Amino acid sequence: MTFPKNIFNSHSKQDGDFFLGIKKILGFKPKRLVFYKKAFLHRSMNQKDENGNPMNYERLEFLGDSMLGTIISKHLYNEVPEGDEGYLTKMRSKIVSREHLNELGKDLDLINYVESRIPKSHFGENIHGNVFEALVGAIYLDRGYKYCEKFINKRVIEPYVDIEQLEGRVISYKSLIIEWCQKQKKSFNFNVYDDTGNDSLKHFAVKLSIDDNVVAKARATSKKKAEERASKRAFFALQDKMK
Repeated sequence: MTFPKNIFNSHSKQDGDFFLGIKKILGFKPKRLVFYKKAFLHRSMNQKDENGNPMNYERLEFLGDSMLGTIISKHLYNEVPEGDEGYLTKMRSKIVSREHLNELGKDLDLINYVESRIPKSHFGENIHGNVFEALVGAIYLDRGYKYCEKFINKRVIEPYVDIEQLEGRVISYKSLIIEWCQKQKKSFNFNVYDDTGNDSLKHFAVKLSIDDNVVAKARATSKKKAEERASKRAFFALQDKMK
């Protein structure tokens, strides 16, 4: 695969700095920098390969997501021999949740390596997790499964995967509230409406009602986030009853 020279000039000082930065993050030497450069190439750069195919981190993100899931699944399978399929699936979901991947990307300051025409301050939270997954995909293409596993063990499993702590970690407060309401035969409703405040970004406001009583309110830049935030507040307000 051929990459544009203006982005992937392997003889520049910038490449040397990039090599050293990536090496520090990985814990081993990258062999082919082109994969890692692509892992941080945002679609706003509008780069294409010699066949006219779009070139950005999104395909590597897809590959990295698969590799991450496979390696985490293997770890859980070996570490929790008594866990059934449902338990292992739930635990894996907690480890590779979007929130956790965003935290991992932030911890490594991966956004500093992103090539984009969009100011970094305009990116959403998910950019951190997206490039983390893309980096995992780049490692797999560059060094293969063993190095990919080595990186995930070092950066994900060893510092963050504690089975007992994960068992008590909530993935989605909204799912928790809905499940509890269904078990208790309670009605619930998320009333979502546009928030016309003074913020530069559009916000959504949510009122969460249970049995026609408003139990929590929240606002965020998306309906999904607002519902999750309201559900979290409802959980803490009702946790004694929910236990």
